[in-house]
Amino acid sequence: MGPGPRVRGHDKESDLANITLVDDDENIVDSVSLALESHGHKVVAYHDGATGLEALENTPPDLAILDVKMPRMDGMEVLRRLRQTSQLPVIMLTSKDEEIDEILGFNLGADDYIHKPFSQRLLIERVKALLRRSGGDGGEPEPSAETSGKAIRRGKLVMDPARHESTWDGKPVKLTVTEFLLLQALAQRPGFVKSRDNLMDAAYDDQVYVDDRTIDSHVKRMRKKFRVVDPEFDAIETLYGVGYRYRES
Repeated sequence: MGPGPRVRGHDKESDLANITLVDDDENIVDSVSLALESHGHKVVAYHDGATGLEALENTPPDLAILDVKMPRMDGMEVLRRLRQTSQLPVIMLTSKDEEIDEILGFNLGADDYIHKPFSQRLLIERVKALLRRSGGDGGEPEPSAETSGKAIRRGKLVMDPARHESTWDGKPVKLTVTEFLLLQALAQRPGFVKSRDNLMDAAYDDQVYVDDRTIDSHVKRMRKKFRVVDPEFDAIETLYGVGYRYRES
């Protein structure tokens, strides 16, 4: 296996998304590439983490799929470094059963997780759902009925769904696709409690199952990001056993 990329796909622009796959397992690379290309996507594959990270930084795709266990740099480290400069949608692949890996991945900013072995149908559904949420399928992200894509202003918070931008007291806060959707769901109705199930519905498609720990990890990471620009940030309240709510100051 060489470190260079393999580019496969076609030029049907209307249904094409650029996807970077980083995995050292040749069988996974072949099966995932064929599955994605059969649905109109363009796939570039790399076989180690260091080379994959360099490509992701130099030529950002619409979506990245990263294996956790890889030579030269594992997927968690690739994700950690990538999140220092980019919020592009990321799906992690893992063959491990340890819950700590999944929790760590979400804390580092992963948008979704798929456990090996997985079916091609599951992979395609997860990719389709994340591209739709991010607008990376060639169209704009679908705004909710409540916001219709209009900017949300809640105290020091300003969110622009059309541009996927958020600021706190005029300072930019870079959120992943999933984090943005979760915060948008909370900020739409300040003071109203959103259960974890409500937040799952807001950020994930029906066919994508996530558990409570996933939502908690995303919220924890959001808080950290806002506290970088404002150490006193406390707008996202936890109601233990119930859910979360946005408190407008």
